[in-house]
Amino acid sequence: MKAIVVGSGGREHALAWKLLRSPHISEVVCIPGNGGTATLAGCRNVAMAMTDVDGIARCALVNNMAFVLVGPEQPLADGLADALKAQGVKVFGPTQDGAQIEASKTWAKDLMAAANVPTAASAVFTDAESAIAYVEQNSVPIVVKADGLAAGKGVTVAMERGNAIAAIESAFSGQFGSAGDRVVIEEFLQGQEVSVLAVTDGKTIRPLLPAQDHKQVGEGDTGPNTGGMGAYAPTPLMPAELLERVQSEILEPTLKGLQDKGIDYRGVIYAGLIITPAGDPKVIEFNCRFGDPETQVVLPLLETPLEEIVLACCEQRLAAMPPFEWKAAACACVVMAAKGYPGSYEKGLPIEGIEIAEADEAAVVFHAGTRIGNGGIKSTGGRVLGVSAIAPNFEEAISKAYSAVDKISFPDGFYRRDIGHRIKGMSLAE
Repeated sequence: MKAIVVGSGGREHALAWKLLRSPHISEVVCIPGNGGTATLAGCRNVAMAMTDVDGIARCALVNNMAFVLVGPEQPLADGLADALKAQGVKVFGPTQDGAQIEASKTWAKDLMAAANVPTAASAVFTDAESAIAYVEQNSVPIVVKADGLAAGKGVTVAMERGNAIAAIESAFSGQFGSAGDRVVIEEFLQGQEVSVLAVTDGKTIRPLLPAQDHKQVGEGDTGPNTGGMGAYAPTPLMPAELLERVQSEILEPTLKGLQDKGIDYRGVIYAGLIITPAGDPKVIEFNCRFGDPETQVVLPLLETPLEEIVLACCEQRLAAMPPFEWKAAACACVVMAAKGYPGSYEKGLPIEGIEIAEADEAAVVFHAGTRIGNGGIKSTGGRVLGVSAIAPNFEEAISKAYSAVDKISFPDGFYRRDIGHRIKGMSLAE
């Protein structure tokens, strides 16, 4: 089989890498891909825009591709899956109506309310004055979210009212474009965040291994939110019995809510959860695709061939699949970023040492924002690399990931040195 992966980030590199580890996949085409996918054996990049529906469909049909796997949320929200399906292409990723679960936080809140899915209390505003008045009447901490897609940067956890007001004014001033035309203000939920990526064929939904991301840019979980600075899986904060509750209280009701709206959702539902001090799971947000960098720690542990899961979802036969198989191990990922991220940053920085880092078979370097330029690999993004490592336990996995990071260099690059700080001394999830 041959397959297409749409996207250019670390998530897409990990998806292509995982597909090519199957003996049943002969080639993966990445549209447009990055410097990492360009050097992946069996993978080729095609310089095509993710908005080029006809081009992607033609590539799939002419080359007899088994399926198209869409990585990022924006093409899904723009209706890429709808357009490809209309031309007879199998697509792993929701249609435009289903992608609203991420593309509009207001829509997602309404879905959760109708399905009785536990989440934070919230209010929606279309003007700054009303939103600021609401903040002044409520206690802090409080959470301010741009309603639409803001590349992972539209959420502010405000510890003081002044921060919340600044976030509101920023959203309505146009910082996030039309994504900030509405603002959702939520109560702050105490607890630990956990990511559960679940796959669905529209009839059945199954979780993958639970992971934990590090959203904030600074050590000790400080500073502004980012797209993710590192992750690990399977998190011991989500034991089997709690994952069963997530399945019955969150995933299944959410799928039923989508079905009640007449939405045929085939792809990933990513549930960003908070585990309260009482041990109850609540939804912070939903995403309509694989998480990044969670994908870079979940997929290395997956033993079941990824294409089998993808095709089962595309063909609505997920219920008939045997249970997914996983390595009895831990995986950790450390993100290396460019100076200034998540704000402005320099591009075109030369990167060295990747091959040396990957000399350890336990380590794999996923390219998040790179290209092949004159003289080697150059940076193109804020998050540049995701350095993952597998080991029998968390302590070794984290140690191996940082050992690999130490072998890589690019000018003024930085990374968090405390990935995994929440699970020091904890064993793998049951």
